Amino acid sequence: MKKFEEKTIQTETIYDGKVVKLQVDEVMLPDGNTSKRELIKHPGAVGVIPITPEQKIIFVEQYRKPLEKPLVEIPAGKLEDGEKPEVTARRELEEETGYTAGPLEFVTSFYTSPGFADELMYLYIADGLEPVKDPAIGDDDEFIELLELTLEEAKQYVQNNRIHDAKTNYAILYLETLEMCVQKGG
Repeated sequence: MKKFEEKTIQTETIYDGKVVKLQVDEVMLPDGNTSKRELIKHPGAVGVIPITPEQKIIFVEQYRKPLEKPLVEIPAGKLEDGEKPEVTARRELEEETGYTAGPLEFVTSFYTSPGFADELMYLYIADGLEPVKDPAIGDDDEFIELLELTLEEAKQYVQNNRIHDAKTNYAILYLETLEMCVQKGG
């Protein structure tokens, strides 16, 4: 057995829903003891950083039930079965903002909550935005409002906890780092 590997002995599916699956795994630990792991299985997701020609970032504000409050976030959504992340990014951009973009620039991918979930999120930048004549309709239960913020305004939203999720904070940090590199000439 590898140094930190936990070998799955048994898996019990507790819930298999539209977005996630909850399972409890019994595992053998590296020292030979056993333990239980509660796991969320997720198909993966994308986040999109839409940049307007005026160099503003388009955000969506929506109510997040687990938090019992609205958050301002970058457009994002889950991968559908067999869908490539870039296709999901384009779909979510259109559904949530009514825009399409030129070539998307892949930024990175990251695990959102590796302590209990396997969700892998892909992050893209979208510029060259153009309004879609007849945009795709989003989810029936999704109510969102668009905001266009400068990077400085977005950083203020972070300080005020209006932007308070990892993917959006990561996006803002990435843009801030990019801006600093441009200012330093590299």
